[in-house]
Amino acid sequence: MKQKGLLDGVKVLDLTRVLAGPYCGMMLGDMGAEVIKIEMPGRGDDARRNAPIVNGESAYFMNLNRNKRGMTLNLKTEAGRDIFKELVAKSDIVLENYRPGVMEKLGLGYEELKKINPAIVYGAVSGFGHYGPYSQRAGYDIIGQAMSGLMSTTGWPGGQPTRTGTAISDVMGGISCCTGVLAAYVNRLKTGEGDKVDVSLVDSMVSSLEIINMIYLCTGRVPDRIGNRYEAIYPYDSFQASDGMVIIACGNDKLYGLLKDVLRIPELESPEFDGNIKRVENHALLKPFIEEWTKAHTIDWVVETLLDAGIPASPVNTIDRVVKDPHIAEAREMFVELEHPVAGKMKVTGNQLKFTNHKVAIETPAPLLGQHTEQILLEFLGKTHEEYQALAEKGVF
Repeated sequence: MKQKGLLDGVKVLDLTRVLAGPYCGMMLGDMGAEVIKIEMPGRGDDARRNAPIVNGESAYFMNLNRNKRGMTLNLKTEAGRDIFKELVAKSDIVLENYRPGVMEKLGLGYEELKKINPAIVYGAVSGFGHYGPYSQRAGYDIIGQAMSGLMSTTGWPGGQPTRTGTAISDVMGGISCCTGVLAAYVNRLKTGEGDKVDVSLVDSMVSSLEIINMIYLCTGRVPDRIGNRYEAIYPYDSFQASDGMVIIACGNDKLYGLLKDVLRIPELESPEFDGNIKRVENHALLKPFIEEWTKAHTIDWVVETLLDAGIPASPVNTIDRVVKDPHIAEAREMFVELEHPVAGKMKVTGNQLKFTNHKVAIETPAPLLGQHTEQILLEFLGKTHEEYQALAEKGVF
């Protein structure tokens, strides 16, 4: 039996597909909400066909949809829409990531749903949001990264704009939606009033660019690609070691002083590097001196030496190192084993939120397509087996 979490008793209807919306639903489920994944009969979430595949099941899908029960429901049928409305009447949160206007065409938009349940919290994730000149454009992660300006600042000087290795605008959209629906839910507890949360992938990424935006807004300079260094402080960069790359992050003058004590390189005492502002301006002169030292040693030696001196440092880990790391993988439980009915034993990525009094638990695998449809109809709506069969024969499930 699933243990109680912080959101125990909160009922979520998750109509979302692929990544941003399912990520939001996943976070709510990990924190204890009862999340019902609703998919189109016969096809389901497009992510069910996304690589990598394990025994015919998508690991992409299984990671994002753990801790959810699953049902199929054809919202293009009147009976399917009626059942969805019945579920809304008994739920707290609805999540969807259709193109703006789709739910309204089905007669299931926020304005209609709040007539059924005035306290419903409606979370919508889309590429560009539910209003504005671009609202009807399709939104994908790479578009969010490109339109927000992120790609223009990612990569190496003189190189091409670069997409980050993960679907970061989808992830940021999912986290933003989760934050928004929880804020709306807290307000609902105080006032009884629901709300619609309108999250855009592009907005989410623009917000995340913090200093990149401020450089242009305050100075008029258009930030460009600068590799792994940071615009605001230096040395805060990657450096070549004898067997790979390391990170050195001197976030202030005190840490730079400690670095000078360790490296004992006379050039680091130059007036050109006196104070953070000068080091940022003269980063191209400073980096070779530091890198001459790091190149002479292994990753682990450099990192341990710097950490022992109180200087923030780390390896640039490949994923095989991450999943074996005793802090990340074991102590912080960022990789959790589950037993899937088809894929078998597998690991999924853990949840980043840790609470003192409530454990964030990943206990149930992602559902098979329609796995819990009859069970949900019985529990939520009091339908009988015969009613389920009759509706199934009409193509509702």
